[in-house]
Parts: sequence; structure tokens; C-alpha cells
Amino acid sequence: MTPIEAVSVRTYKVPTETPESDGTLEWSSTTMVYVEIRAAGKTGMGYTYGSAAVARLIEDDLAGVLRNSDALQTQARWADLVAKVRNNGREGITAMAISALDVALWDLKGKLLAAPVCALLGSVRDRVPLYGSGGFTSYDKRQLADHMSHWIEMGIPRVKMKVGREPRCDDDRVATARHAIGRDAELFVDANGAYSVKQALTMAQAFERHGVSWFEEPVYHRDLAGNAAVCARAPASMEVSNGEYGYAPDDFEHIAQTRSADVIQADVTRCGGFTGFAIVDAICESYSIPLSSHCAPYVTLHAALAAKRMRHAEYFFDHVRIERLFFDGAGEPKDGALAPDLSRPGIGLELKRQDAERYLQ
Repeated sequence: MTPIEAVSVRTYKVPTETPESDGTLEWSSTTMVYVEIRAAGKTGMGYTYGSAAVARLIEDDLAGVLRNSDALQTQARWADLVAKVRNNGREGITAMAISALDVALWDLKGKLLAAPVCALLGSVRDRVPLYGSGGFTSYDKRQLADHMSHWIEMGIPRVKMKVGREPRCDDDRVATARHAIGRDAELFVDANGAYSVKQALTMAQAFERHGVSWFEEPVYHRDLAGNAAVCARAPASMEVSNGEYGYAPDDFEHIAQTRSADVIQADVTRCGGFTGFAIVDAICESYSIPLSSHCAPYVTLHAALAAKRMRHAEYFFDHVRIERLFFDGAGEPKDGALAPDLSRPGIGLELKRQDAERYLQ
């Protein structure tokens, strides 16, 4: 047995470069809740993006579940955490807290065994294709064009932009993005649930003219019937995606059962960490549905390498900026994909404490 000696948590708040918005939300900062778990002289780290209340939940309720338990039994620790939050529910901040802790447990296990986490999970690939993501509705057309073309210049051949805040402007904005990236790159749009079903179907026809091949959350993510209607009636060349707000396995099971997405998305920092992501992959496998990861690309990498149904990972502007600022080991994409440094144990990231200190809350 390798007993867990300590669990610690910190919260960091990082201002965005400029005010940002999508179809349904505006923001000017991003909060990261960062955890460390220590055993046998090694420290594992994990994190999530969410409310500072996540940190309070970890400190008050979940850290004690882990202390003195076996660090190497990651599946048992995940089950213990899930059991502890029974009366709080599995959604929202409880799932985010479990996600951060589960990643830290896997990172710690990798360091204890001197192995990269992808080897422990069982890799099925050596690199993960990316799509560049941002294109906020707060950008004017010049900013949007520059932002979209930046990903192409980096060698990432697929990009995603936000739509839905002003539907009457979306066709023109999508045309601007297409002109900026050229005809060969894939173009995705994300409405963040801003449209009604009929609006979404109208916009899908308009977006098809610009070669849009991915329509994310066209209507509210919990409206599975609405998303299924868009799936069924959207152009054949356009996939509908949903799942970024999935927190527990049954959320993804319901999406799969109702055929309310052509591609399921899962966020490692929300769906239960690496353990939860593997469950989502198994659901996708059983329904023959592709899987794509949402946000947080560097913490997601090792889980994505081991996911059988994995198609690509989101290289989201805000999280890329934070993760490259905060962590050693966050390498540059190459040929539109991320690959791990297999010489680094665990998830291959280490906090740059001095650089992160200024953002500590």
C-alpha cells in the first residue's frame, strides 16, 4: 500500500486578453482550481476550470476521503469520491472537483511507477489531432479573421468559431472566417445553445454554403429532442456535437440513446477526470459514435491517447494560453496534433509556481 499523505488545493484567476463572449455568455477571466496529492515523496497534480467553490468542496469534503488511502488504487479512489458526493449530486462543481482529483491521482500513480499516464491507461495512438478554437462573438470581423487564420498558420487544419449572439450577423461572420482560412481547412461553429430548433435548422442551411462541417450545441444542451431534430434534418455534410456539459456517465448515455449528437464531446475537467473520460469512450464505443474532447488540451492529452473512439481534441484559446503559461511540459503542436513527451512520468506537466503566483486567489 502507498498511503496518500496530503491533499492541497489552490485557486488561480487569470484575466482574458480581451473581454470575450459566445452565444449565451460573456466573461473577462478564467478560474483554475489546481490540486496536488502527495504520497511516498511524489506529488501528482490535476486541475479544473470552474468556480472557486470547487476548492472549498475539495477542502471540506473530499480531501479527507483520500488521505491515508492507497494512491495506486485509482479506480477505488474514484469510486470513493463519487460515493462521498451522493447527497450533493453528481453535476456541476462536484463533478469538477472529482475530475481534478482523479487527474491528480493518475499523475501521482504515473510518477510513483515512473511511467507516462498514457502507458498506464493503454495508448491506442501516439498523437492527437487538434482543432483550433476561439473566434469569440466579441471579436470584430478583422479580429475574427486574424484569429481564425492564426490556427491555420500554426498548421492546424480545422478551426472553430462562436456564433449565436446576434443570429442576423452569423452568416456574414462565418463567411469572413471562411475567407480567412481558405477553402481547404475545416470550419466548425459553436452556438453554445443560443438558437431555437427552427433557427438552428435555418442557420445550418446558411452555414452549409460556407462549408461548415461541425455544428456544436445548436440548441440548449439538455434539450436532447431539439438536438436530435437538428441532427436528423441538418445537411448530410454537417455533424452536430453535444456533451461538453456532461458530468456523469448517464449524461452521455442519454445523448447516445437519443441520437442527439453525431459526435459526443467530453471534458476531462468535468466528466470525472481520466476515469470518467474512459467511461465516456466506452459508451461511444458501444454506440459507434465518435468522441471529441472539450477544452483543456494539455491535461486531456494522455486520456485522449488512450480513447478508442477519439477523433480530435479542442485547442481552446483561453486554456492554451493558461496552460502554456502555468506548466512546464506544455509543448507546441506539430503538424496539427499534440504528442506527449514520454520521458516525463505522469501527465508530463509541472507547475511553474513563480509564474502562476501572481494569479493566486
